[in-house]
Amino acid sequence: MGVRIKSTGISRAEDTFSIVEHSGAAARQSMERAEVRPDQVGVLINAGIFRDTNTVEPAVSALIQKEAGIGLDYTKDDPRSFSFDLMNAGVGVLNAVQVAQSILETGSAEHVLIVSGDTHPSLKRGAADDEFPYATAGAALLLARSEDEEGFGRVHTVSGGGTPAIESYVDVATMGTNGRELMTVIREPEAQARLLALAADAARLALSESDPEQASTALIASTPTAGFPELLAAELGIAPNAVFTPDLSQGDPHTAALPLAYDAAVANRSLDAFSHVLFVAAGAGPSAAAVLYRLPAAVGAAA
Repeated sequence: MGVRIKSTGISRAEDTFSIVEHSGAAARQSMERAEVRPDQVGVLINAGIFRDTNTVEPAVSALIQKEAGIGLDYTKDDPRSFSFDLMNAGVGVLNAVQVAQSILETGSAEHVLIVSGDTHPSLKRGAADDEFPYATAGAALLLARSEDEEGFGRVHTVSGGGTPAIESYVDVATMGTNGRELMTVIREPEAQARLLALAADAARLALSESDPEQASTALIASTPTAGFPELLAAELGIAPNAVFTPDLSQGDPHTAALPLAYDAAVANRSLDAFSHVLFVAAGAGPSAAAVLYRLPAAVGAAA
């Protein structure tokens, strides 16, 4: 028994910069693609970090749950759904996969929906720049149990010492009356090298679970810099043509990077030649996580 990706959903439309709307749209698309009703989703986990107008309360997951139309009825016999935020920078999606595995393996939910994505808190722009290096995008992974061996293996996590490498905060000393529209992001000069080292450590732990003579492995990694996945592939000895990335034309999609890249690779049938996908994420902390995903026999049905 495993936990597999039943479908994906994405939202990058330019008619809104709201991450609640983007994540809700991605969630709805993933359910529509899998022909899953909202009442069949027991848990929604939001791994996004940067929110509309720097929302603190209520939990953004609850707003996305409402936008997606999940668990809106409260009569006596209605199925119960709940949601929560799980925030760990660019690593959050894989942390959410780890939680979803525990939930699904107990049989306490039929499906777990992971949503992720970020936006500038001003809601006035969607492309990255030097001050805020993240693009607006929403993405979703709809997960379910599988009776076959396909799906996620163990999620491996590692943490580094010292300073966090990347920091994001609202500067209360200078925000004035515009605090809900501002975010300060500081990236240390050695951030890429530190994240790369941790990502490689986590990836090797995940790869140790596979037989290299039997597995053909693709790499999907987070994109704290545009060339990060390719640098990681070189560290791991993975061929450049086995690396798949999201659309980076607007900048780093941050927490949405992994599902966006997987969605595109499945849509293009780029994964047909592979038996596994190595998902690797690295972000502020610094921290990293990796998991080996055994692809279904008909991978095109997964999105």
